Amino acid sequence: MWRHDSGRAFEHSVGQERKETGRLEALSDGVFAIAMTLLVLGIPIPTAEKLHEQHLTLQAAVLNTSALLPFLTYVISFLTILVMWINHHYMFQFVARIDRFFVVANGLLLMVIVFVNYPTALVANFVGTADGRFAAIVYNVTLITASLLYNALWFRIIGHQRLLVADADPAEVASYTRQYLFGGPFYVVALGLAFVNPGLSIALDAALAIFWAFTGKITRTQVRQMTARHAKAPSAAPGENER
Repeated sequence: MWRHDSGRAFEHSVGQERKETGRLEALSDGVFAIAMTLLVLGIPIPTAEKLHEQHLTLQAAVLNTSALLPFLTYVISFLTILVMWINHHYMFQFVARIDRFFVVANGLLLMVIVFVNYPTALVANFVGTADGRFAAIVYNVTLITASLLYNALWFRIIGHQRLLVADADPAEVASYTRQYLFGGPFYVVALGLAFVNPGLSIALDAALAIFWAFTGKITRTQVRQMTARHAKAPSAAPGENER
């Protein structure tokens, strides 16, 4: 009787931990979606009054160089947040359960993700002007802060075996650790470039976003094992599907 009750209690505990992990990931996905949506608000919309004052047609106002910069900044920042979401989503494949530190660090990361909209607007409006340096600095400091919080989450997972899934591949964990460690220094380089050439700094940010989007590791241990189990599953008996 005691063993039966203990087993049920253990199953309930595991189920509750999975529920809490799922709730945190769902909240995070919602915040990422909002942050991506807010980025478009940084693209200015020409008004008839401004067109009349500047003696421009709508086509000329939209296609001139200064107007195209907000579009470019929007694409860069959207890709950056998309890569952050991809990393966040697949990081959770390694999470068996969460603790208070993980919840707080994840909350701080979400705060930074939403804040990306602000430095994006600064870059869109001031890069190419005398204030472009400050705008690029704020933008890169934001990305560095996000990178540090990602590292805090990841090292919390691998540093506390209770949080890490039991069947994690050590070689795969080491590979992802290197990936997280390499991200931050590149953004530090971009920050250094912001003091010298803000435009080049933002260009490096764009290159990094594209690089991580297409080269970052996304296959996790659980995904591979689920695929392997599915492949090994016995096929249905002849005529079974016809019943």
